[in-house]
Amino acid sequence: MKPNREIKQALYEQVARIAKAMASPKRLELIELLCQAPKSVDTLAREADISVKLASAHLKELRLARLVDTERQGKQIIYRIASPDVPRFWVLLRTLAEDRLFELQDALRQLSAASNEWQGASSDELLRKASEGAVVVIDVRPIAEFEQKHLPFARSIPLAELRARLAELPKDKPVVAYCRGPYCLMSADAVRLLQEHGYMASQLRQGVNEWANMLD
Repeated sequence: MKPNREIKQALYEQVARIAKAMASPKRLELIELLCQAPKSVDTLAREADISVKLASAHLKELRLARLVDTERQGKQIIYRIASPDVPRFWVLLRTLAEDRLFELQDALRQLSAASNEWQGASSDELLRKASEGAVVVIDVRPIAEFEQKHLPFARSIPLAELRARLAELPKDKPVVAYCRGPYCLMSADAVRLLQEHGYMASQLRQGVNEWANMLD
């Protein structure tokens, strides 16, 4: 092999480390969870519905690829996204898959048919309506994720607290619920609960990372 070819091969091998690290459904889910907020391995294992041992193994691969970092907080090791480019990469990867894979498109259509999506013209329109008080936007993720980052003018009402806090929401205005992004089902569950109690509710499929990507 010629020296230049060896160098070129080495370059591709390094880039392939990122692809290899992301080539797992559970690692993608862990990336999405960490795009919301830093979390411990126990929290990640619970939210991804896997064992702590398996979560640790996946996180090790993501760390070797420099996609996540760790820090110690007391007795806990906290994982976090290593760079702002990681959420952007995740959104772009998912968007490419949705554009190219018919099977994914079909699954998303089934998901959309089962939910009541917000039908506004654009994210700018939603932002304007929320700023004017014409629409109430609620973030149904856990409070730690809301505190990390959230959509402008959104209220934090975690899904687990929504039933007990229904009285905080007006029935004479549309309520738009969002969660972690298009593959998260918490906002759909929130919309069903709200509609059962007489609220004009709809779901925003985009989460904070999709919102940030649209603004870039």
